Amino acid sequence: MRNPLQQPAPHGSYAGPDPELRQRYARAGHELLGAAGDTAGLPDGPVPGLRSLVQESWQRSARSHANPDNPEAPLAMDREELEEYRRQHPLAAIMPIIHKLLILPSHDSGMLVAVGDEVGRLLWVEGNPVLQRRAESMMFVPGADWSEATVGTSAPGTALALGRGIQIAGAEHYKRSVHPWSCTAVPFHDPDSGALLGVVDITGTENAVAPHTLSLVEATVAAAQAHLRVERLQREAARLTTPAGRRRTGPAAGGAAATAAGRGTGNAGGTLYRNGLQLLGRDQAVLTLDGRTVTLSARHSEILALLSSHPEGLSAERLTALLYPGDGSTTTLRAEMVRLRKVLQQLNPAAVPDSRPYRLPLDLVPDTGQVLGCLRRGAHRIALELYRGAVLPGSEAPGVVELRGRVATLLREAVLTDGSADALLKYAALPEARDDVEVRAAALRLLPARSPRRAAVVTELERLEAELSA
Repeated sequence: MRNPLQQPAPHGSYAGPDPELRQRYARAGHELLGAAGDTAGLPDGPVPGLRSLVQESWQRSARSHANPDNPEAPLAMDREELEEYRRQHPLAAIMPIIHKLLILPSHDSGMLVAVGDEVGRLLWVEGNPVLQRRAESMMFVPGADWSEATVGTSAPGTALALGRGIQIAGAEHYKRSVHPWSCTAVPFHDPDSGALLGVVDITGTENAVAPHTLSLVEATVAAAQAHLRVERLQREAARLTTPAGRRRTGPAAGGAAATAAGRGTGNAGGTLYRNGLQLLGRDQAVLTLDGRTVTLSARHSEILALLSSHPEGLSAERLTALLYPGDGSTTTLRAEMVRLRKVLQQLNPAAVPDSRPYRLPLDLVPDTGQVLGCLRRGAHRIALELYRGAVLPGSEAPGVVELRGRVATLLREAVLTDGSADALLKYAALPEARDDVEVRAAALRLLPARSPRRAAVVTELERLEAELSA
C-alpha cells in the first residue's frame, strides 16, 4: 500500500504554477513588516504576490501584538495540566483514527501531526522523531499556544480564526523562525452540534502543503467526526440497556476510547461531548450535558449563565445581587437553587452545583464564552457566525444585562474595526443592528463601486436618515 502522504499531487496544486516565486513574494512582504510586526510598511492595497488571506492574517496578528521575531511559542499548560485536560477532552476519542490515518504514515513521510483545541493550544504532536526534535526549537510541542493571536499566521491558528481548512507555506508564516516549515490544518467541529472542538494539522516541509494533503486532512477529519458520532451512539445504547443500578455516572464509560487508551492514543476517562449552554438569541437557555439536552426555565437560565461566566464561584450574596433587580433575597435564591439541583440531578449528578460558594463542578462552555474567546484571539468571523442574537434578551437580571452588553459591544467593535463588507452586512442583519447607521456606512465604504448590494445599503441608510429626522 502506498503511503497516503506521498501520493502524487492532483491537478490544481495549492502552491500555484511557481511555488518559489510565491515564497519570494512572501519574503518581500516580510521586509515591509517592522521588527516587532508593525504593518505600517505594508501598502493599503494588496501586497504583490501575497495571498489575501495571508495578508489579512498578518494584519490580525499585528493587531494582536504577536511578535514575528520571537522564535518560540509560549507554553500554555504544564505537563500535569495537559494530561488532565487531554484526558477530559472530546478529541481524545478520535485519536485512534488520527493515529491510523495520519500519524503512522507520517513516520516515513517526514511529517508531524498535531491536534489542538478550539483556542489553538496543541494537545498532541506526534510523527517523525527527527522532525519532533527540530520542532521543539520553536515550541511546536504539546501544551504550547499556537493561536493566531499569540504566534501570528500559522495553519493551526489561522484555520481556527477563519473556520476552514488552509495551507500556509514557508515565509507566509508570520513568525520568522517558522519559515523553514509548511503546514496544512483543518478545523474539527462537533458532528452533532457543529461547535468548534479543535484543529487537525500536518506540519513538515513543502510536501505538507501539497494539494492532496489538504484533501487527506479533510477526509481524516470527516472520518474522525463519524467515529465520534458512532462512539456516542454506542455509549447511549449501552446506557439505555444497562440497569439503572449498574450504570456508571462518571465520564469513564469505556468503549473504543478505552481500547485507545491502552495504545496511548486516547483515554477511557474522557468524555465524548463538550458540555454546553446556549444563551444567545433565546429567553430560555438550552443545556447539554453528556449529549442529553434540556430547555431550562428563564430563572434557571439566568443562574447557569452567571455561574458559567464565573467558574471561580459566587457567594450567595453576590449571586443574589447579580440575579435579582433591586433588593433580592438569599432565601429566594436558595429555594431556586434547590429546584435547579433537581433538574441537573436528572441529567448528570456530577453537574449539581456546589455551595459556599455556588460553583459548577464540571466544565460548561456557554456560547457566550465561545464568542468572547473568538473575539479575544481575533477570530471575529467565527464569533459572528456563533452569535445568534442577544444574551437571554428578555432577562432583567443585572449580571445578565452586563454580560449581554459586553458581548454585544465587543462584537460590534470587532466587526467595525476588522470586518469585511460581508461581515458588516451580516452584522447589520441582526435585530440589535436594525438602526445602526455606522455599521451600514462602513459597509458602503468597503463595497466595490459596482456591487449590486450597494443599492440595498443606500436604501437602508435613507430609511434611517428619514426616521431620525422625523
